[in-house]
Amino acid sequence: MGKKFIPPTTSITLSKTIMKILMIGATGKFAGLVLPQLKKHGHQVTALVQDGNKGKQTLENGADEFVTGDLYDPVTLKNAATGIEGVFHIIPAFNREVEAGLNMVKAAQEAGVTKFVFSSVYHTSLSLANHAEKRPTEEALYRSNMDYTILQPAMYMQMLQQSWQAAKQSGEIMMPYSKDSKMAYVDYRDVAEAAALAMTDTRLSYGTFELASPGMFSRVDLAELMSKKSGKTIVAKDMPVDEWAKEVKIPPGELREGLITMNKEYDQYGFSGGNALVLETILGRHAHTVPQFINELD
Repeated sequence: MGKKFIPPTTSITLSKTIMKILMIGATGKFAGLVLPQLKKHGHQVTALVQDGNKGKQTLENGADEFVTGDLYDPVTLKNAATGIEGVFHIIPAFNREVEAGLNMVKAAQEAGVTKFVFSSVYHTSLSLANHAEKRPTEEALYRSNMDYTILQPAMYMQMLQQSWQAAKQSGEIMMPYSKDSKMAYVDYRDVAEAAALAMTDTRLSYGTFELASPGMFSRVDLAELMSKKSGKTIVAKDMPVDEWAKEVKIPPGELREGLITMNKEYDQYGFSGGNALVLETILGRHAHTVPQFINELD
């Protein structure tokens, strides 16, 4: 039996029970998990899509409506934010992140948005581009007149799903950094729940929170967990970053160079963290763990 979770004694105060929210990432593989959580709390969600053809997908996913806009076109963002009370924002990694973040914060301010929830990244103090380039957006929120909540999630457990499918076929789990590197993870379902709570739970107002599940796991650890889950031996393998860079089908540019640098960092240092205190305090329950997540995989 797991240890009992003792919830914090601080009472929860809701600033408003229902909000009209503009959501970025409603069709995303990870951010899309936020949409059902917002609807669970009764919020009215307007999904921002760059391609109008994806609007139908947001409605099927549970959005009340959609608007077209471009994170790199401030005029469309201000139009989308008009009449909105809250914004959930996430920025595509390695894709002009500073510009996209600052555009959204400015548009929200000019439109009179009162609450802004930003899904940032764990350890923004790292010099890696996909970490450092989120700092200006955080700084803009600190200087804004909006009630903000900044969530800084560790590596998403959902990224292990692809590794699991490959491991079942090949008997190997391989990534472009050392199999011994220890990594901090979080289940983005927990992040999504925290994001929805942040819209109206004033405990989270004007706060910046690192979110992680307990502990750190190497690929050797993951192989052991997957072996137990599958009933057959799965072996952790290394793929040198330079070899991966030659084989990966990503064109030259910011994304490719950013991923190469990131994986070299992981190869040497891993991704330190794994302290679940903040996440579990926000949720009032235990965070999902890596062993639990792997055990749930199909």
